[in-house]
Amino acid sequence: MNNYFKNKIILITGGTGSFGNAMVKKIMLMKPKEIRIFSRDEKKQDDMRKKFNDKKLKFFIGDIRDQKSIEQAVVGADYIFHAAALKQVPSCEFYPMEAVKTNIIGVDNLLNEAIKSKVKKIVCLSTDKAVYPINAMGASKSMMEKVIVAKSRISNSTDICITRYGNVIYSRGSVIPLFLNLLKKNKPLTVTNLNMTRFLMSMNEAIDLVLFAFKNGKNGEIFVRKSPAATIKTITEALAKISKKKIKIKKIGIRHGEKIHETLLTKEELNKSKDYKKYFKIVSDNRDLNYDKYFSNGSKDKINLTDYTSENTKRLNVNQTSKIIKDILKEKNFIS
Repeated sequence: MNNYFKNKIILITGGTGSFGNAMVKKIMLMKPKEIRIFSRDEKKQDDMRKKFNDKKLKFFIGDIRDQKSIEQAVVGADYIFHAAALKQVPSCEFYPMEAVKTNIIGVDNLLNEAIKSKVKKIVCLSTDKAVYPINAMGASKSMMEKVIVAKSRISNSTDICITRYGNVIYSRGSVIPLFLNLLKKNKPLTVTNLNMTRFLMSMNEAIDLVLFAFKNGKNGEIFVRKSPAATIKTITEALAKISKKKIKIKKIGIRHGEKIHETLLTKEELNKSKDYKKYFKIVSDNRDLNYDKYFSNGSKDKINLTDYTSENTKRLNVNQTSKIIKDILKEKNFIS
């Protein structure tokens, strides 16, 4: 993998977030020529500049909603990792058109500039919420995937692929930091439903998935990492074990736009996916503009009748969950 980035120019959109910071740390070890961070927030860029203190790191202020503002960051780049997005379910529910502008129109703007500049490869980050979406954020990410796949059919020398994953433990906005903050204040943990399941993945595993897609992905392909899951009850019990505290639970009920179980692959996608040791690859949808393929000509392939969900994946127990969380908290210097 080291040879891929040596002396190359890499652009990370939304690069001041959890993924961007972790990705920069990883790529810096591979001796790139330059890493470009494209985002809207000058304060986060300044924090990141001071944190890394490396001349190879260049910062570009702009918004993927504005195609013109992307141009300068894209020109000359060899590879792009696209992480810029509106990710919070409530804000997208209240302002769905903002999600459309960033998550759908934004990716179209980026891909147009990348194809024009002959960028070699782009890996775009998606989410399990894009599968059977029930909220505006998931619906916008689902449409983002459709835009990417459609654009990949005409992208010529630019390869575009997608990674799709669930909850990254201790990433911004995830449930673990919320629970730890409540524990620190000796407040009860606000739980929606104890039987709810969620995929669990470390940031290192998310980075590994992105790099696997970068190395192996072809135009229009989607990559999913096989991930274990835990119930919310198991997560709270794991935190009790780690903190050695008696935890109080406050049940608030399932919130608007929330699922009991998340889905990473539909049964239809599983049916046409390739199974690697740690990953699934959904092969590219190469249908052209022959409308018979949508209306007249069906497939006789046997259909897998089961989706890949947080309910039917490997289920973690309390000890397994506490070990995963504890290792990440040590990495974050939250505990010794």
